Amino acid sequence: MAGNRSIRNQFLTQLIIASSILLIIFSTMLYAYIKQSIYDELSQQLVKQARYIVQTFPDYREGEKIDAKNLKNALQISAKVIPAPHHFYSSLEWRERKENGKHYIDLIYPYNFKAQTYLLVSKEITNIRKMLAKILRSIVIINLISLILIVLYAFGLSAMLLMPITRLTKKLSSLNENFLTTIDTRTLPEEFVPLGESINRLINRIQTFVKYQKELFIGAAHELKTPLNVMKLKNDVTLIKKREPEKYIEALQLANKTIQEMNQMITSILEIGRQEGAHFELPQTVDIIDFIRKKGEDFVLLAEAEGKKLTLDIQPESLVGCIQTTLLNQILQNFLQNAIKFTPKGRSIRLKTRQIEENKIKIEVIDEGPGIDESVDLFAPFKRIGNAPGAGLGLFLAKSAADAMGAKISLKNRTDGKTGTVATLLFSTTPQCELPPR
Repeated sequence: MAGNRSIRNQFLTQLIIASSILLIIFSTMLYAYIKQSIYDELSQQLVKQARYIVQTFPDYREGEKIDAKNLKNALQISAKVIPAPHHFYSSLEWRERKENGKHYIDLIYPYNFKAQTYLLVSKEITNIRKMLAKILRSIVIINLISLILIVLYAFGLSAMLLMPITRLTKKLSSLNENFLTTIDTRTLPEEFVPLGESINRLINRIQTFVKYQKELFIGAAHELKTPLNVMKLKNDVTLIKKREPEKYIEALQLANKTIQEMNQMITSILEIGRQEGAHFELPQTVDIIDFIRKKGEDFVLLAEAEGKKLTLDIQPESLVGCIQTTLLNQILQNFLQNAIKFTPKGRSIRLKTRQIEENKIKIEVIDEGPGIDESVDLFAPFKRIGNAPGAGLGLFLAKSAADAMGAKISLKNRTDGKTGTVATLLFSTTPQCELPPR
């Protein structure tokens, strides 16, 4: 069964079948052409000879045989005057017959118009038939040799063509999370370069994912262990000796506060699991600009509630494309929440969109906060800016969503002379989603 799925076996089978059919067609046409050429030449000779006999021997009667020596010796034909054959409707008629193991071709040619007699000219073509048989055998032998050479060539050609695929297969089969190396596309044929680049992007994404997952597990353990140790130490100190009720209340309140922070962190970790499910969401054909505008209008009210101003700079007016709406919503929500969180009261935030190419859109959220340290990987899990509250997983989730969309995400400080951060998302869209196969 595995052999039936082999690309090489399918290639060889199809090439042999196609070559065999081509050789058979070519051989048939070649043999037919040779035979027809020989018979055409033979026919022309017999017609000339029949015309010569009619002109040279015009006085023979019906049933008489023309026994001229030059007919038999020089022209190697025999001639006889015959009555009009039945069902004879043309000026010439050809017949081929076999007699006593020999092959003959007969030409019936008009002889005497008044007497309504015809000339039967016969010529032995046994040697011609033998020659045609030899030609046919030679063609068959040449075709068999050609087919063998084609098979040998096909084996070599298939091995050469499959060499890049074999290298890619061996490379990919040796990959695991502990050994991830990219493919050197310089050694690949140019037809395989896009495939190699796609595999390298996938490998880089897996490397990033594995790296962040490890950091996530280590960070989660650390972030949960620290408050637990603080709670235990506080409780131990409280229980060393009898204290006033207020001290016990204070210890319980601190424990409740720590538990609440841990609960928020666990909720953020669970959000990562839910987001991984969103990675497999089917894209939808929507008006992307309208989707972003509605999301921005929701946050305008949230910004006003905190004494800040969010302005929308949305262009173009409309852009229909195919996107994963859940992932885009997560990224936008994170950008806008962080911008509102870090922007002081009385300051402004701007949500800006631009179409930079036919099917590419750029989203920027520009705030007037304190800015960031660009040397720190803020997309790593549990990375926080300053003393801001939260588990530090928002940007990690945004980066993961952007990777799933095939988008580019970045955080940079403003370069227009003002303090603040510019969060950017650049992604491609297709005009319309392809319908999934039924």
